[in-house]
Amino acid sequence: MFRRIAISCLLATMALDATAHTRPRYGGTLRIEIEGDPWQKPDGLARRLLLDGLTAMSPDGSVQPALAVEWKPENDDHRWQFRLRAGVHFHDGTALNSNNVVASLTAICGAGCPWNSVRAVGTSVVFLSDGPLSNLPELLAEDQFRIALSGVETGTVPAGTVGTGPFQFASFSNGTLTLAANENCWQGRAFLDAVEIHAHRSIRDQWLDLSVGRADVVEVPAEQLRQAHDQRLNMVVSGPVSLLALAVSDSGALANPNLRAAIALAVDRGALSNVIFQKQGEITGSLLPAEVTGYSFLFSSDRDLNKAHELRGGVSPPTLTLVADGGPVMQLAAQRIALNLHDAGFNVQVANWGTPQHVDLTLRQITLESSEPGPALESILRAAGVAIPVLEQTPAGLYKVERQILDTHTVIPLLYLPRAYAVGGRVRDLRLGFDGAPRLDGVSLEDAP
Repeated sequence: MFRRIAISCLLATMALDATAHTRPRYGGTLRIEIEGDPWQKPDGLARRLLLDGLTAMSPDGSVQPALAVEWKPENDDHRWQFRLRAGVHFHDGTALNSNNVVASLTAICGAGCPWNSVRAVGTSVVFLSDGPLSNLPELLAEDQFRIALSGVETGTVPAGTVGTGPFQFASFSNGTLTLAANENCWQGRAFLDAVEIHAHRSIRDQWLDLSVGRADVVEVPAEQLRQAHDQRLNMVVSGPVSLLALAVSDSGALANPNLRAAIALAVDRGALSNVIFQKQGEITGSLLPAEVTGYSFLFSSDRDLNKAHELRGGVSPPTLTLVADGGPVMQLAAQRIALNLHDAGFNVQVANWGTPQHVDLTLRQITLESSEPGPALESILRAAGVAIPVLEQTPAGLYKVERQILDTHTVIPLLYLPRAYAVGGRVRDLRLGFDGAPRLDGVSLEDAP
């Protein structure tokens, strides 16, 4: 009997030790290093930690309540009413209300908003539009529509960025942005005391800092996933959520639709995938991935130089300017595309981002922001600068719209790439959202005090 009791006590003690080891702990500072700017749109990490939207995307890509607890459409989706969550405060103590939400949304996009007007009605925010806004709840979950305290409604402008998110601005010094936990966050306090974001760090320096314990979370570009695996880095990797696309001007020399079609046929997606991005991601001829629509196989991604020459018809347009939005790998991809187009009879000059006054071709990555086909297509078109038509929310209707847009050859989808991060040994429960961005709401540190 005593032996059984002793064994039972030992097992109970082991269970408690295991629970203590895995139970999240409060405290500590998470150190993150990135190549870009933590404030950049559309998916700057600092913006996600400081600001909330009226709605949010769950890890599976579906829309869920955030600063708004419920919403309802009226008049065939021409009018929407979003009721705000009670008891929410900005980091400076200002209460969230419909007036400061309207002021924030107006400051974001002004006359260029997807809706015609937005106004405060009691504890609700009302959106009005001449056309139906069937995807408005998903749209408001996008990064660009996160709510910041603008001060317009009170005649003051608060210092720094003030939001309602789980972290708030603490300091910025020597390229390091420090965010402190929001003790009164409506979502509950984060486990971490603080987050340090070290910006503009090269991938080489990020990995070095991770290896010596100076960083906890670092980036792993798609083209270096295999190298990271060989180095046995502990990684979290998303699905294919980043669309590599070529935006094509429809003015100047490229006002000729046959020339745009020739460009689309001249790009060698296989070479981009195999040579530049080291066989990571998926070749695509569609704007939306197969996982979202199921019909992407209907769009060809094959290269056809003979057809490209035929469409060009002997026309020799002036030298085209191509720019890439991104770092050295995006520049290499742009150089590869320039060679592809040279094979089809085009002369292309690759210029630095922001340098030329007129740009004919723009290479960029666009993040997939929803698992719902309609909202996902709408956000991609908006990011690509393409006019958004009325979307019929059926597979056949969405296919028809996507086909019409791709037939203009003003945006050419090339690859869908994953997003990935390497994580240090003391980090617990780091997960990626549907869009591949790190979610820090449940992250804790094993060595937290």
